[in-house]
Amino acid sequence: MRIVQATLEHLDLLTPLFVKYREFYNELPYPESSRKFLEKRLRRKESVIYLALADDEDKLLGFCQLYPSYSSLSLKRVWILNDIYVAEDARRQLVADRLLHTAKQMAKETNAVRMRVATSRDNEVAQKVYESIGFVEDEQFKNYVLPINAD
Repeated sequence: MRIVQATLEHLDLLTPLFVKYREFYNELPYPESSRKFLEKRLRRKESVIYLALADDEDKLLGFCQLYPSYSSLSLKRVWILNDIYVAEDARRQLVADRLLHTAKQMAKETNAVRMRVATSRDNEVAQKVYESIGFVEDEQFKNYVLPINAD
């Protein structure tokens, strides 16, 4: 397996798995809108996307997408691991581990103070993977969400 940073040339390869990721979270697929969304992020350099590819072919095994943020208190960059997904037939092959280690290395290289990730309370598999590479549950801050609805 090899990990590469996604470019615009990877959109056709990435979009179908991104759509499956959205469906996993019970979102409607919207393949065209998903492709446009990814294209905007890449074109505007608003996110970093890593792809896990099979060694001998351009088969996409998984991806992760990170968004930059900043900490006013530490005066440093923070990376938000917003999306990570592994194709069903590639699970239990350490794909997520490889993607996370690559993301962690990039965070170090960009002098980030930390990476943040959120997952559903019942996703124990993801929690174990995150903890295995060093993520710790935030016990200092309680997070809130303010939905912004179009009225």
